[in-house]
Amino acid sequence: MKTSLNHILCFFFVFVAGSLYSQSTATIYGSITNQDNEPIEDVSISILGGSQQSVLTGKNGDFSYTIPADSTVTIIFNSLSHTQEQRVLELASGEKRELNTTLKFKNTFNIINIYDKSERNQNITRIDPILITHIPTASQDFNAILFTLPGVSNRNELSSAYSVRGGNFDENLVYVNGIEIYRPFLVRSGQQEGLSFINPDMVSSVVFSAGGFEAKYGDKMSSVLDVQYRKPREFAGTASGSMLGGNLELEGISKSHRFSWMIGSRYKSTKYLLGKIDTKGQYKPSFVDVQGYATYDLTTNWELDLLGNYSSNKYNIIPENRETDFGTLNQALRLKVYFDGQEVDKFSTMLGALSAIYRSNDEKSNLKFIVSAFKSKESEAFDIQGQYFISDLETDFGKPTFGQEVAERGVGTFLDHARTNLTAYVYSAEHKGQYNFTYNKQVLWGAKYSLENISDKLSEWKFVDSAGYSLPTTIPYNPQEEIILKDVIKQKINIVSNRVSGFLEGIISKELKDTSTLSFTAGLRANYWDLNKQALVGPRATLGFKPHWKRDFLFKLSGGYYYQPPFYRELRNVEGELNYNLKAQTSIHCVLSSDYNFKAWNRPFKFIAEAYYKHLDNIVPYEIDNVRIRYSAKNNARGYATGLDLKVNGDFVRGLESWFSLSFMQTQEDIKDDFFYTRYNSDGDTIIAGYTANNIAVDSTRTEPGYIPRPTDQRVSFGLFFQDKMPGLPDLKMHLNLLFGSGVPFGPPGSERYKQVLRMPPYRRVDIGFSYQVLRENRKVNEKSIGRYLKSVWLSLEVFNLLGTSNTVSYIWVEDVTSRQYAVPNYLTSRQLNLRMIVKF
Repeated sequence: MKTSLNHILCFFFVFVAGSLYSQSTATIYGSITNQDNEPIEDVSISILGGSQQSVLTGKNGDFSYTIPADSTVTIIFNSLSHTQEQRVLELASGEKRELNTTLKFKNTFNIINIYDKSERNQNITRIDPILITHIPTASQDFNAILFTLPGVSNRNELSSAYSVRGGNFDENLVYVNGIEIYRPFLVRSGQQEGLSFINPDMVSSVVFSAGGFEAKYGDKMSSVLDVQYRKPREFAGTASGSMLGGNLELEGISKSHRFSWMIGSRYKSTKYLLGKIDTKGQYKPSFVDVQGYATYDLTTNWELDLLGNYSSNKYNIIPENRETDFGTLNQALRLKVYFDGQEVDKFSTMLGALSAIYRSNDEKSNLKFIVSAFKSKESEAFDIQGQYFISDLETDFGKPTFGQEVAERGVGTFLDHARTNLTAYVYSAEHKGQYNFTYNKQVLWGAKYSLENISDKLSEWKFVDSAGYSLPTTIPYNPQEEIILKDVIKQKINIVSNRVSGFLEGIISKELKDTSTLSFTAGLRANYWDLNKQALVGPRATLGFKPHWKRDFLFKLSGGYYYQPPFYRELRNVEGELNYNLKAQTSIHCVLSSDYNFKAWNRPFKFIAEAYYKHLDNIVPYEIDNVRIRYSAKNNARGYATGLDLKVNGDFVRGLESWFSLSFMQTQEDIKDDFFYTRYNSDGDTIIAGYTANNIAVDSTRTEPGYIPRPTDQRVSFGLFFQDKMPGLPDLKMHLNLLFGSGVPFGPPGSERYKQVLRMPPYRRVDIGFSYQVLRENRKVNEKSIGRYLKSVWLSLEVFNLLGTSNTVSYIWVEDVTSRQYAVPNYLTSRQLNLRMIVKF
């Protein structure tokens, strides 16, 4: 689509030029390549001293440009990363001339737009943002483009959260235009989530790293997502709508080309999706956000950028009833719940960032100064009572009552209460710089100061009653004892702290005598937080080697210390208490990777293989329930994550990029102070296990569990994004999104971590979409029709969960009076249809 967009821009400018000039015209066309005979995209082609609009080359470096005839003109070819070229021409009226041009690399690189060869030497993957439009996904979120990448895991189509190589959701860095983006604090489930910060209609470039990334990126242990919003070149817009919501984006540029602006708004409602889950009720979820991005060129060297965002997410539910069948073929059970009460959640965030950017005339120096402010205001309020019934189902196929309830196993009532209000402010001032000595030698640096102010008021508790018994209870039951509430949290928290961080990084590459290429990136990153008084310094480095072989291989070795200082989530334990002495978690990365560019069926492909090992120390154990992470707030564990990621991507169908990814991973942790006591009979068999230090028998033996799987221990994952088009009807395309992830550990809530080693069923999800381009961008347009204002129109039909798989996201645990617990699965969405329309103008 990006190529087509550039083509239609070319035709549009040709039309404008024809209307502005009364004299006769001629046409030049051709392609622009670099010294390696590779096409160059977005080269500006214009006339020296002329008033007509310029055009840009397309994805394949091609262009077509109308110029005045019967006069001498100078054609200028401009590119950010290549030297300028000029050609003097004089063409006759109506003449067409092919003009192919080769541009040389500049000796410098722009601080933001780095040439692909430099990127290839780093552990990063560039993603075409155009693909986001076509990925069929129930979340309708930008992050869906990441879920099929190797090493990335998402087990909840309602959520934008993801884990990378054994890390959790809080271990991922996200940047937009160099501004760090924060996750919401209180979200418990995917149903409560809205959309992630990134507006896909505003994106120009996407870079992702699953580990071993550079020192210029911040202090998290797992991954980095670096997104840049584009600078408009003309007035344009995009409008889209579906059964899940709609988007509107507008952009423009001043006549002087010094001021550009872009504004986007999104609305999403998952009411349609939530109507098919087990819990029936009145769902009223809504998400609205507005983003703006503006740039202004003060001088030829200085530029001002302004990024702003406001989002409001409301989630209301009045649950009515639920019916879930679970168990095995031999022991089938049914849970029925009848609800009273409601839940009202509100999440609102605001972000503002002002950047001043300086670029020297010789393009050797690039300086960026950023000030930003972030605010998040979140509240949860619910009182939900549930009366539940657990029944046995008939499992004999031969009986007429097969599948029906035959016996009642348990009856009870629970009441969940919460009143939580959180407000967070983060103010930051930051400087980043880059100096280019030559095209293959650069140095980068940066420093950042942040002030954090977080207030949190918590009030949560649960009450469980089974057959007239308040749980937990004493045996024998004493009716005079007080009612005991479970999981009681009553806290008022306010913390104000300061963080200082910085980095220094150098990049050098050298061509060897045999024309092999050696590249080396090394840097240091430092961090200090005054709350825990901890100062950290960690090295990071990447060594790249491209041998002089007939086949295009590149090998990389990356590693370093990746510290993650605690944020508010990690500080708070399950009782709501803060550990102000909590230290940073440490992850030492070692990544060995190779990528291979090749051609098959005369089309480009890339194969990537990465093997990694991460040594984890001072880590904070945690539990995951749906998308809620509950930390122990103790640095009492060590662990590791190791695995292999494989990916093949390319044009399996000409002109349409697809990819396959396969990952193998294991992550485990050893909690230093966990143990239990066991007793053995005369035959050596265990007769009682689970004693604690306060309740042990004389002949008991202490046992330490050792290494146990972490909550994100997903051993195998497979992702596929495949595109195809109808033979003879290329405007009709198919987009297939497939995810498979083996089961992850879980266990009873509140139990010791070594007991949480049960496995969820595998996550299996297939979404498919069919899109038809009703109006093409390079079509012939009647000048009097309303269609002349439209660039393209797409219609899509999507089928979510094509195979109708019942995926489990978490469990609800119910008890009877004997304290026997039943794990009842919470299933995700079933098969559903979605209609979508996208209009570009």
